[in-house]
Amino acid sequence: MTTAPRRPRFPAAASPAPAPTQRPQRLVRESREADEHARRQPPTTGLGLDSEQVRVRMVDRLRRDEGISCEPLLAAMAAVPRHRFVDPALATQAYEDTALPIGHGQTISSPSVVAIMIARLFGTDAAQRRGNLGRTLEIGTGCGYQAALLARLAPSVISIERLRPLYDKARDLLAGLPRSNLRLVYGDGRLGHPPNAPYDSIIAAAGGDELPQAWLDQLAVGGRLIAPVTAGRAQALVVVDRTPTEWRRELHEAVMFVPLRSGTA
Repeated sequence: MTTAPRRPRFPAAASPAPAPTQRPQRLVRESREADEHARRQPPTTGLGLDSEQVRVRMVDRLRRDEGISCEPLLAAMAAVPRHRFVDPALATQAYEDTALPIGHGQTISSPSVVAIMIARLFGTDAAQRRGNLGRTLEIGTGCGYQAALLARLAPSVISIERLRPLYDKARDLLAGLPRSNLRLVYGDGRLGHPPNAPYDSIIAAAGGDELPQAWLDQLAVGGRLIAPVTAGRAQALVVVDRTPTEWRRELHEAVMFVPLRSGTA
């Protein structure tokens, strides 16, 4: 087995790769399971948010305006009821393309940012051969919405949250979803999760000046990591692909995420 260097070598950034294209699926059929879960929850009176057509319209906008063409991802976004993961007072904004506060200084990312990040994870040859994201690590569970999507796109998902109130909230929100391949962990996301490493896909919902070495070490050869990093005075998404000898980096869209912090609270 080839031993990778302790510190990653990042070649110059390359041009962004186009969003991957997957075999089309029937989005309405894929959303029925989530609708059954939604019907078991307290009703959202008069808002029409439980209708699968609301989610399908969101997906259509992502396809048209953002150029998202990864069909498994779009099917997952059509299936997962995003309004169940936001504050009831903000439920009417759940399917708008905007980030929303979820308490404790954190936010749920806009649908377009979530879609762009996950679509880029599908861009590796290995992911396209498998038809899924492989063993996946999520840093920053938040309210659990992205974890719910990842659970539809990967055979195994570990999601880490450092804030106990959000960990408890996500656990409750995800408890009724019919997915047994998702595990929530209360812990310091900067450390990753060594017991289940290596990971084919790593996705982070917080950014700092540098990527933690633990994430790079826990990324499988042939795997891909996506996270926000500080680039000058702003943030941008960075995609890291690991080869047998190095970590290759590409900078992509400008974004705005909460700071990456250590420890638990």
